[in-house]
Amino acid sequence: MRPVKKIYNYYFSNDRHLARNLRPILGFVPSRLYIFKTAFYHKSMNNAKHNMHNNERLEYLGDAILSTIVAEYLFKKYPNKDEGFLTKMRSKIVKRKTLNNIADQMGLDVILSDYSQGRLSKSMLGNALEALVGALYMEFGYKGTKNYVITRILIKYLDFEKLESTDDNYKSVLLEHCQKNGKSVSYKLLSKYKMDKRDRFKVAVLVEGDVVATAEDFNKKAAEQTASKKALTTMNI
Repeated sequence: MRPVKKIYNYYFSNDRHLARNLRPILGFVPSRLYIFKTAFYHKSMNNAKHNMHNNERLEYLGDAILSTIVAEYLFKKYPNKDEGFLTKMRSKIVKRKTLNNIADQMGLDVILSDYSQGRLSKSMLGNALEALVGALYMEFGYKGTKNYVITRILIKYLDFEKLESTDDNYKSVLLEHCQKNGKSVSYKLLSKYKMDKRDRFKVAVLVEGDVVATAEDFNKKAAEQTASKKALTTMNI
């Protein structure tokens, strides 16, 4: 039944344009095309004209599945490394910046631009990638999704040697420095407002209760990372 469904989706479906855009990016035509459409449907499109769920639920599912796949993959890839190393490597892979870059390399912006309003941001790409993993799980189950993510995403787009030797988790670096010097570090949400129909966050990083740096982004965690980077520069670390 699935091959017939895929043929229908590619040649006859009302969403055949999506199927034809997905094929070169994913390497296949989904049988459950509606789910993959939802994966790219940003909440900015939710209005009276578009009676669809956005991709946030699939993003939630994909985030959990991706984290599990990465954890299992690293556990087998590095049999002699300790828990601390594995945790840091997983964090480097599943963090927003890495996912944004992978999604950009995959060309997900081509599809996402059809199902969002306003300016595309990097964080929207990473969110769409997580939602895509959720859609893959609905299409293939865990085993098929794991094989796809490892061969078509992790191995294809990541440089593991580079990941091992670099650390751009600025929050972690700042926290470690402050802990060594007996200083407290915290983050404060200064404001949350709408820009291009999306939430934008302004955060501050405080050391010993004093504001050291501020930053803005469409993703709160990304804003905290940028603020931490600025703080490190300000503190000459």
